[in-house]
Amino acid sequence: MKSIAVVISSNEPEKAWNAFRFSNLALGKKDEVKVFLMNSGVECLKDVGKFEVKKLSEQFEQNGGKLMACGTCIKNRHMGDVCEISNMETFYGLVMGSDKTVYF
Repeated sequence: MKSIAVVISSNEPEKAWNAFRFSNLALGKKDEVKVFLMNSGVECLKDVGKFEVKKLSEQFEQNGGKLMACGTCIKNRHMGDVCEISNMETFYGLVMGSDKTVYF
């Protein structure tokens, strides 16, 4: 079992869609996966056209994945909580504690 950190830093629906497709695949292979949303990526949790990001993110969490967002990025956009709010200290620990880090 590997520990994988997935960082989504874009609100582009196709990038977020592929990030969650990858994350769900890794969970299916019994890896531990944590997704961290930062920058405009905190805006990505919505279904847009054929890119069902919200649906995939919900499947990700239901299957044991952990989803977190940068609290500062959320505040800068005057958004409400979209998932568990986190910070740079947690992000640092996530990256340092993971076997692999993947950026989207």
